[in-house]
Amino acid sequence: MNNKPIAIVTGAAKGIGKAISGKLVQDGFYVVAVDLDPDGAISLVNECGKGYGEYRIMNICEEAQVKELFASVITKCGKISAVVNNAGIIRDNMIWNMSLADFDAVINVNLKGTWLMCREAAITMKEHKQGKIVNIASRAWLGNRGQSNYSASKAGVVALTRVLALELGKYNVSVNAVAPGLIDTPLTQKLEASVLQKLIEAQPSKSMGSPYDVANVVAFLASGNTQFITGQTIYVDGGKSIGANM
Repeated sequence: MNNKPIAIVTGAAKGIGKAISGKLVQDGFYVVAVDLDPDGAISLVNECGKGYGEYRIMNICEEAQVKELFASVITKCGKISAVVNNAGIIRDNMIWNMSLADFDAVINVNLKGTWLMCREAAITMKEHKQGKIVNIASRAWLGNRGQSNYSASKAGVVALTRVLALELGKYNVSVNAVAPGLIDTPLTQKLEASVLQKLIEAQPSKSMGSPYDVANVVAFLASGNTQFITGQTIYVDGGKSIGANM
């Protein structure tokens, strides 16, 4: 039986998820890292060292796989202290060019997958009367052109967070969201230089954030020091959410 607090992190192989996993390991968690990337374990070892925990290849959109994940982690490791729902995808396009398949894919992963993870987390944390759920939303839930699917999915994550905070509060379980803005990840690194520069110039900070900026906030919310913070969405976006330079 593991003696460290257990954290499950989805979308853990790259970018923000990898940074979150590394920060939680630094803070003493045994991290169960979840991703579809078969090479993700190598990436995490490079980030966290061999003692980070374990790596699971699974699809958070599949109910049976989510149930099996929680059952096996509880059997092997004991109660789960924190669940960080970071996995997400984008399929950007203006709505008149967006396919139904691209809309469904984004909603399926970003909202349904997060909901499935939250449901299993709620069941076990309610039983133990203790736990932290941190959902990764996005500043885009406020609205971004070309992201009717993504923005809607992340708005759903914010609403889900608020509902679960109401439902789980009396069980000593806190539920919060973190909404990143423009973060330096493998995704943004693929943008054309001119496009990326325009996005940076639109930032009040005139800069991109680091995955570790997000990871530090997630670790704070997952810690034992934040029990009276619940139902909140914390922006990590260089001030973009306040409406400056829009």
